Amino acid sequence: VNRNLQAKGGIDKIKAIRTLRASGKMQQGGFTVQMGADSMAPNLLRQSFTIQGMTQIQAYDGNIGWKIAPFEGRKDPERLGDDELRDIMENAIFLGPLVDYRAQGSRVEYIGKDLIDGDDVYRLKVTLKNGDLYYYYLDPETFLEVRMEKVRFIRGAVRESVIECGSYKLVAGVYMPFTYEVGSKQSAERSKITYDKIEPNVTLDPAEFKMPAAGKEL
Repeated sequence: VNRNLQAKGGIDKIKAIRTLRASGKMQQGGFTVQMGADSMAPNLLRQSFTIQGMTQIQAYDGNIGWKIAPFEGRKDPERLGDDELRDIMENAIFLGPLVDYRAQGSRVEYIGKDLIDGDDVYRLKVTLKNGDLYYYYLDPETFLEVRMEKVRFIRGAVRESVIECGSYKLVAGVYMPFTYEVGSKQSAERSKITYDKIEPNVTLDPAEFKMPAAGKEL
């Protein structure tokens, strides 16, 4: 874990970033979706997905997860269901699962070497406080993650997903991936996310993460 955090730029530089604004696109099937994300420490997140002039919002304010889903014919804000809420709560952890993992109530185990596409990787198992699992696959030369697998347990069901990370670039002295390929572990189909820009320490208003009253303009 220490080698990974050091490879990214070191704990001081990681913790010096308090907000992020990212913009880019997601390619899914034949569609291209414009994406944006604002995030703020410790656990605020607001994401937008725009296609054909309509924008879906999904957000978490540290307590409540909500969305506005015009693609589903809904224009008013509504609370997220259990699956979506678990997903966004974990994605909203600003520093990620490895930073101060003990303080987060998580456990990390090194479970040896593995192979991805014929290349060696180191494998870490992270058990979150809620029992969900993250598997990190680290490049043995750079110690940056090249893949993460998530295993979530929701109402007795198991949800497994895979995230491939790449195109690392420096943001305020910290290496961050600018490309992701995301999908279910049971399917070969992946959504490809490419960020054009990730801006650190932009001024954000905590109010933008809060669920608006029904019918209120965003």
